[in-house]
Amino acid sequence: RTIVVDDYREAYFWLRDRTPEDARIMAWWDYGYQIAGIGNRTTIADGNTWNHEHIALLGRALTSPLKDGHRIARHLADYVLLWAGGGGDDLAKSPHMRRIANSVYRFLCPGDPTCRSFGFNQYGQPSKSMKQSLLFQLHGHGLQPGIEADKNRFRMQFQSKHGKVRIFKILSVSKESKDWVANPANRVCDAPGSWFCPGQYPPGLQKVLKEKKDF
Repeated sequence: RTIVVDDYREAYFWLRDRTPEDARIMAWWDYGYQIAGIGNRTTIADGNTWNHEHIALLGRALTSPLKDGHRIARHLADYVLLWAGGGGDDLAKSPHMRRIANSVYRFLCPGDPTCRSFGFNQYGQPSKSMKQSLLFQLHGHGLQPGIEADKNRFRMQFQSKHGKVRIFKILSVSKESKDWVANPANRVCDAPGSWFCPGQYPPGLQKVLKEKKDF
C-alpha cells in the first residue's frame, strides 16, 4: 500500500487559497522560499539568512513564553506556520532556535551559552522554558494533555491530513505596525527606485530591539 504524504503542499495551497493576499507568515526560515513560491505569501524569513540578528529575533519570538512571543509576533505577522508531527520538526529544531536567539538576546539563557536549559531531559520531558514557549504551546495544542494555546492570542486555523503542518492565526495583530511597514515611505533602499530594500522594523518593536547585543 502506498501512502502519499502531501501535507506540505496542502498547507501552502491553504495559505494561497484561504488567507488574504497581504497576509504575512511567521515560520522558521527553512520554509520561507516554499511559503513564498508555493503559497504566494510574504514570509518573515527565508533561506537568505545573511541577517543573523533578524533570525535571532524570529528565534526569540518562537522560543519565548507564549505571551512574550505574541508581543513580538503581533508586530511582524498575521499567521504562524509550524512543522509538526515528529522527526525533524520545529520542536526538534527549537533548541537550535533558542541558541541563535541567545547569541543576540543574551539574557535568554543566562550563564548557559549553549542553552542546555532549553530542551528535553534524558526521559524525553521538556524543560520548563521549553514547555512555556510559544512553539511548544502551538505544537502541542489540543494534542498533549494540558496544552492549550491562549485563545485570546492564537486561533488554530489549519492542520494538514497527517498532522505535519499546523497554522495558527495571530490575534490582536498590530494594525499600526502593519500599516507602517506597508508604507513605502518607511522602506530603506540602497538607492532611489532600487529593488534592494531591506526595510526596517516598526516602532512597536523598538523596546524589544534595544535589548539586543550586536552579533
